[in-house]
Formats: sequence, C-alpha cells, structure tokens
Amino acid sequence: MNNKYKAMVLSCIDPRFQPLVFNYLKKRKLSGKYSSFTIAGAAIGVTSPKFKQWHKTFWENLSTSIELHKIDKLIVFNHTDCGAAKIINPSKEFNQENEEKIHISSFEKIKKALKRKHPNLKIELNLISLDKTVKKFK
Repeated sequence: MNNKYKAMVLSCIDPRFQPLVFNYLKKRKLSGKYSSFTIAGAAIGVTSPKFKQWHKTFWENLSTSIELHKIDKLIVFNHTDCGAAKIINPSKEFNQENEEKIHISSFEKIKKALKRKHPNLKIELNLISLDKTVKKFK
C-alpha cells in the first residue's frame, strides 16, 4: 500500500448530499485519496445513543482504514435538513437553530472519542447545505 491516501470521509446516506460531498472533495483534489463511510446522520449516527448499535461498526472501519490506507485524518460531513437530527431532536420544534445544536453536539462527541481512540488522527468537521455552502467547525 502506498501513502497516497489522505483520509476517511464520514458522510450521510442522504442521496441529495452524495454528489455535493463528492464534488467538494474533488475540488480539493482528494478524489481517489480517501476511504468512505456512509451512515444515516454521519457524526450523529456514530455518536447518538439512539443509534448505539452502529457506533462499533464505524470505529472498527476507521481503525481498518488507518491500518490499510495509512490515513491521518477523518473528514466529517453532516448536512442541513438531516433526518437523523430530526429523529433525535429533543425539542418539540425542529428549526435551523435546534438542528445546528444537534450537529455541534455530534461534532464535539466525535472529536472527543477520536482523541481518546486515535489521538494522532486529525479531524475536519463540516456542515454542508443543499446550496453547497460548507460551514467548518473546530
């Protein structure tokens, strides 16, 4: 295996966002340089207690990508108008503000877990919208 691989990309199953994520990564010259893990909710799906059964599968896939592809980064793409965010929404109403809080919480949880499980791996947190806007989080 050579060292041309850069990252694992965690994204959502929502068909509306697949081409947006792919094209965004292509513009960054990452085509063919990342492994991909696609699950409902992206970071929400791998951090929310509601989807607990899925968590182990994600972390085992990430470990495998690190071993096989020698990646040094996890790139996360959550997206707006997310069905998984609606499922775990603690509030009666679902609006942009509530949804963003859910995404931020999932980003904080995945960042904390990554630091514990793979302290040398970098992480990039993105929230993408249907209008192709990408908002970055720390």
